[in-house]
Amino acid sequence: MNRSFYTVLAAQFFSSLSDNALLFAAIALLKDINAPDWQTPVLQEFFVFAFIILAPFVGAFSDALPKGKVMFISNGIKIVGCFAMLIGLHPLLAYAIVGVGAALYSPAKYGILTECLPANRLVWANGWMEGLTVASIILGAVCGGLLIGHRVETEMVQILTSLSFNGGIDTAPEFAIFVILILYFVAAVLNSYIPNLPIEHSLSRPSVKTLVLDFWQSFLVLWKDPAGQMSLAVTSLFWGSGTCLRFIILTWAAVALNFDLEQATQLTSVVAVGLAIGSFFAAKLVPLEHVVRVLPLGILMGLVVISMVFVTDWRVAILLLLTVGSLAGGFLIPMNALLQHRGHQLMGSGHSIAVQNLNENVAILMMLGIYASMIKLGFSINHIVIFFGIFISLTMGWVTKTHSKKQS
Repeated sequence: MNRSFYTVLAAQFFSSLSDNALLFAAIALLKDINAPDWQTPVLQEFFVFAFIILAPFVGAFSDALPKGKVMFISNGIKIVGCFAMLIGLHPLLAYAIVGVGAALYSPAKYGILTECLPANRLVWANGWMEGLTVASIILGAVCGGLLIGHRVETEMVQILTSLSFNGGIDTAPEFAIFVILILYFVAAVLNSYIPNLPIEHSLSRPSVKTLVLDFWQSFLVLWKDPAGQMSLAVTSLFWGSGTCLRFIILTWAAVALNFDLEQATQLTSVVAVGLAIGSFFAAKLVPLEHVVRVLPLGILMGLVVISMVFVTDWRVAILLLLTVGSLAGGFLIPMNALLQHRGHQLMGSGHSIAVQNLNENVAILMMLGIYASMIKLGFSINHIVIFFGIFISLTMGWVTKTHSKKQS
């Protein structure tokens, strides 16, 4: 690995750590203000709105500037959103601002891999990138859970409250957001040390109409490409269902395992541990030209999700969630690498990742909307788990069958 790649990995780790910890701090903040339960999944919907609305523009923005500079600007926007939440802006609106920064950040963090490394190292590089991202998800869940827990409420916040200049921080969620703000600053400093790389796909006439048409062309090209179509479908399914599963685990752990929010938050990190394991083996064992072989893992993942309804012991729950994460990592990493490779060949990495983000976040928006609606209509958590497990298996089965027909 060269120096640029090390710096990108470090910056991504701290930025992702902050994003994930902030999610749980915002959930705790919603509970503090007695927000309705359905607003918890809606919190993530506000975050992904920016990915959808800005999709035609973020790819061009990423490809038109050095990607290290794009990542620095993006983290600055995240800092604004985090600070806004700290000073009292409603968590839904503040998290939406953070989403704008994340939408700008994503094409740059993945697109820079194709600029630093050759194609035959992309699966390996994605293993590193996703491995550290998963580590940040794990630590984000653990840190977020600890920071919003009773110990912080009774000890750290009381100490701050006793000081003359505590900045108005008198609850655990507010203290958590303050700590996360510092982590965002660390990420921004690391971004500033990423070397400038050549600009690969700058547009000659960067008007709104030109950008929208350019994005639409990229969208059509990637969906018409057989490899791009398959990888887009699989990654969109994963992020849509995976994001929902994160919220489902919080509710399921409370019902099936009698966990409080702090414990349930940390339980979500188990899936991320499994994702790291699956990512490691995928990076080692799956070459770019054979990524289609991992598709059946998605079908199996859906069946394992369904088995959650039979679990009432936390030790069994850990083993099951570890398995879910491992299966997910086994097919996600190769599909990400394939999508980046084809996108880089067809249109420029920033453009392809922006198309990927649009598809993935539309899937997240739709599936979180279904989940929030099911909660509002009074569906039991077991019925919700079964629904999502069946959906994952059937959809992955359909993708596998469709691709097999095209190959024959």
